[in-house]
Amino acid sequence: MFYELWLIGDWVWNIPLLLGLVFFSMIYLYFLRLLPDSTAFYKQTLLLFLALSLFYIMVGSPFAQLSHLSFSLHMLQMSIMYFVVPPLILLGIPYPLFQRVINHSLLRKISRLLPPPMVSLILFAMLFTMYHMPVVLNYTTQHVLWQNSYVFLMFALSFSMWRPLTDPNPKQRLTKKQMKLYGFHSGLILMPACLLFILNIFSGQIHNPFLAQITAHLCLPLQMSSFDILPPFFNSKIDQFIAGILMLAVHKFSIMTSVRLGSRISEGVRADRETEGCKMRKVEYKA
Repeated sequence: MFYELWLIGDWVWNIPLLLGLVFFSMIYLYFLRLLPDSTAFYKQTLLLFLALSLFYIMVGSPFAQLSHLSFSLHMLQMSIMYFVVPPLILLGIPYPLFQRVINHSLLRKISRLLPPPMVSLILFAMLFTMYHMPVVLNYTTQHVLWQNSYVFLMFALSFSMWRPLTDPNPKQRLTKKQMKLYGFHSGLILMPACLLFILNIFSGQIHNPFLAQITAHLCLPLQMSSFDILPPFFNSKIDQFIAGILMLAVHKFSIMTSVRLGSRISEGVRADRETEGCKMRKVEYKA
């Protein structure tokens, strides 16, 4: 049955979302070119485009439907959306560009609506854990508006909780020692969501409500279980265990990578500016 799904050809691409991301990219490039030293930020441009590409794959590509087949795929989608995309976007915004954008009165008011990073982290962890409780998960999967609003709120909070590590302004980031402590605390706060998947294995509560969405979309009987759709070697208990471990692994990897990328980008921009300044002085000297 799993292989027949690929032959149906009913996997869709979200074209409006793609056009929206392309439009956002064009605006980003337009304002980036207005900066006097825009060439010094090419690495950050690559990070932003990587983030937008990952976001589209997770949300607007057929993978968004494929992630409904198992909890491990679903957790991979959620982990990339909340632990990979936000820090890459923040790192992909040059500070001079960020200054121009944040000085806009409307955007400044919107940014003030977000709570402080630690509060955002706690709220995100609570919402993330509640989202994967059977009662909440069953309700949100049956009400698309609530589900989209819930996911959007977590996505907005994820930007706030990542700012201490990847703020566009390097001076607003934590020190290396503080970053390690913040990463440790964030791992502890997110631990209940991981344990929820593992405890469900022993409690016998292994039910995937996302399958109801995908079976309805593909016009399949709602009585179908994951064993009817997924490959015969699929094990639902192992799937939930992998989902819990995968979330913590991606979160830990993202923290380590974001800290390193942030420091390298800051050093690279500083070096490029110094090189560009030397070239300008040489030109002035020759003149």
